[in-house]
Amino acid sequence: MATSTEELEALLMQRSLTDSQLLDAAEKSADFRILPDATVIKVGGQSVIDRGRSGLFPLVDEIATVRKAHQILIGTGAGTRARHLYSIAAGLGLPAGMLSLLGSSVADQNAAILGQLLAKEGIPVVGGAGLSALPLSLAEINAVIFSGMPPYKMWMRPDPTNVIPPYRTDAGCFLLAEQFGCKQMIFVKDENGLYTENPKTSANAVFIPKISVDEMKAKGLHDSILEFPVLDLLQAARHIREVQVINGLVPGNLTRALNGEHVGTIITAS
Repeated sequence: MATSTEELEALLMQRSLTDSQLLDAAEKSADFRILPDATVIKVGGQSVIDRGRSGLFPLVDEIATVRKAHQILIGTGAGTRARHLYSIAAGLGLPAGMLSLLGSSVADQNAAILGQLLAKEGIPVVGGAGLSALPLSLAEINAVIFSGMPPYKMWMRPDPTNVIPPYRTDAGCFLLAEQFGCKQMIFVKDENGLYTENPKTSANAVFIPKISVDEMKAKGLHDSILEFPVLDLLQAARHIREVQVINGLVPGNLTRALNGEHVGTIITAS
C-alpha cells in the first residue's frame, strides 16, 4: 500500500533521512513514470562514432526513419579520445573527478557531431537546463540527443581500485532512462551482444542471447560489455529491469529492437 503524503511528510519532519521507517515509507510511495513511451538509446563512442562515416551514416539514416514511429532519447558515448585523455590525466596523478570532466568533454563533442548530422531532421542536442525542454522536443519531433556522461564532474565517486571514473556514459544513459521511467534502454555497440569471451580476440567466443546480472557476475562476465556499475544500477532500478545490447552496424537492428524484438543480448535484473 502506498504511503500517504501526510504520513511521509510527518516522518520527514521528525526523523533522520537515514531512519529505517522513513526510508521504508518513502520506498512505498507511488511511482510516476515521466516518459513511459520513450526509449533511451546509447550510441557507443568507440564502437560506432569513432568509426566515422562508415559506422555512423547508416545509423543516422535509420534514426531519422525510426524516430517517426518511436520517441527516442539518443545518448552519446565518449570513446577513444576519452581513453587517450584518461591515460594522460592518470599519468599526471589527477583525481577521478578531473578525469570525469575530461570524459564529459568528449561525450559532449560526440553529441555535437551527432546533432549536426541530424540537424536537418530537426533533432536538437539537449543538456543541463535544456533537459527541461525535452518533453516538448519529444512531442514535436520524437527525438533528442544528449551527452551520455553523467554530470558528476568533480563530484564523481572514485573507484576504490583505480582512478578511472566508474560512472561513465553507459551509466549516464541508463540513469536517464530509469529516472524518466522510460519504456526501454538499448545499448548500440559494434558486437551482436554479450559473448563468453571477447569475440574480437577469441575464435572460441560463444554468443549469449539472454542472461541475468547474477549469472554474469558468477561467470566473470560483469565487465565485458557494459560498465560494471550499470549492472548494480539495473538491479536497484524500479522501472528499467532489463536492457538490450545490439549491433548497431547491422542495418535494421535498431528498428527491430525498438519494435520490441530480441536482436541482441538481453540482460535482466533478476
